[in-house]
Amino acid sequence: MIEEFLDDAKHRMDQAVDKVASDFTTVRTGRANPQILNRVVVEYYGTPTPLQQLATMSVPEPRLLVVQPFDKSTIGAIENAIRSSDLGLNPSNDGNLVRIAFPTLTEERRKELTKLVHSMAEDGKIAVRNIRRSTKSDLEELHGEISDDDIRRAEKELQEITDHHTDRIDELLGTKEAELMEV
Repeated sequence: MIEEFLDDAKHRMDQAVDKVASDFTTVRTGRANPQILNRVVVEYYGTPTPLQQLATMSVPEPRLLVVQPFDKSTIGAIENAIRSSDLGLNPSNDGNLVRIAFPTLTEERRKELTKLVHSMAEDGKIAVRNIRRSTKSDLEELHGEISDDDIRRAEKELQEITDHHTDRIDELLGTKEAELMEV
């Protein structure tokens, strides 16, 4: 019974860490990365559609991202969606492709993005702590069915699992910060 609670908590915490990692990929660094466009939604025949469903993306050069739409008539809508997103990118098209050149980041923009990444990491840690609180509450409800010593051991193990996952988030944060500050 205790193992089931701990396994469930570990699984949910893994998902929280994976969410933080995927959120980090959407933050722009100085290099071209197709995942940065994962949040871009294009108005396609009156329906908001994720860009990945309308085009292929490639990185021919470290600072250039090329978006090739499946339907050439959507090229203007794709360009407008990228321009109006909060990514600070200025796309251009030649009628067949949308090219996005990634300018080097200014020091001020790097600091803003670092704050954003810290906020994302803190949200992930909060999610992990909420999972810990929920699981601890479930364990305390077993009081009477299971000995107090077993519950204390399970709570100690739960804390170790929590610490491991918050450390993983900190590692991801350190890596992303280094990537952002790289000139």
